[in-house]
Amino acid sequence: MSTPYTPVGGTQAGEFDYDYDDAHGQGLVTFAGVMLMIAAVLNTLYGIAAIDKANFFVHDARYVFGDLNTWGWFLLAFGVLQFFAALAIWRGASWGRWFGVACASANAILQTLWLPSYPILALTILPLDIIAIYGLLAYGGRRRTVREARERAEAGATR
Repeated sequence: MSTPYTPVGGTQAGEFDYDYDDAHGQGLVTFAGVMLMIAAVLNTLYGIAAIDKANFFVHDARYVFGDLNTWGWFLLAFGVLQFFAALAIWRGASWGRWFGVACASANAILQTLWLPSYPILALTILPLDIIAIYGLLAYGGRRRTVREARERAEAGATR
């Protein structure tokens, strides 16, 4: 048997907090931060492997532009950007949401470029990037709202 949703808050009109709605999508925002951190670690390791000419990559492969060393430096720099995006998302910075969307979108495009080389890995990470983008776009702007609501509730409880 289901019960109707009753908002949390006061008894006067306009005092309802709607904390449930605001806190609902924060798991997806945290998921997006975790996914960006995992992508940052992987891209940093891939970048270091490409710069070092490790046996992980095919050395005689042809690239549209640049060579393996160029892609290595690109992946290393991109991994550092993703690391800062994940930290900004976890901190709740307003610009971190959009920076995270940009990094996750660039990583999704990068995964489509990896499809011929590593299809299972690319097809595993691509949907995770899309879910992270959705979480940031749908719920990323509410993190500050939830934090402010909690601070108001704590301030009201101490009075």
